[in-house]
Amino acid sequence: MSNFKDLYNKQIKANLKKQFGYTSDMQIPRLEKIVINMGVGEGAQDSKYIEAAVEDLSNIAMQKAVVTKAHKSVAGFKIREGQSIGTKVTLRGENMYIFLEKLIRAALPRTRDFRGVSKTAFDGKGNYTLGIKEQLIFPEIDYDKVLRVRGMDIVFVTTAKTNEEAFALLSEFGMPFRK
Repeated sequence: MSNFKDLYNKQIKANLKKQFGYTSDMQIPRLEKIVINMGVGEGAQDSKYIEAAVEDLSNIAMQKAVVTKAHKSVAGFKIREGQSIGTKVTLRGENMYIFLEKLIRAALPRTRDFRGVSKTAFDGKGNYTLGIKEQLIFPEIDYDKVLRVRGMDIVFVTTAKTNEEAFALLSEFGMPFRK
């Protein structure tokens, strides 16, 4: 069992219940899933970029990534409907907590000139989106095998009703928000 799942059950739930005055345990916000998305622009022309992105994302998430395809043709980007344009993975349960712990304790501190993550990336419904510029901050990625440095979006989907609740939840996990 992951350390972060224990931390949530033993400490974070009690802290949030006290902070927001919840009467039921079902009101306490929790992390529902983490979605990691990696766009591969040049994958439309060359499939080896898509395969490399799937492998990188699968290594990072410890779960098989799926290829995303274009829903519409966009002439300006030279994309046809049904063409492979990226890769994504959805983490739930144990894998989600393991990834969150790895992100907070290992990956984010390895980011160059890191001053914390933005406090303004909440969507108003309790979800948080984090953009990462390069996949090299994760310890699983072998620098010599990287075809191309690319970024990714990480979306934290919570059951929180407001941004304040979601901010408190992620802060309790140790998310390094900017001061």
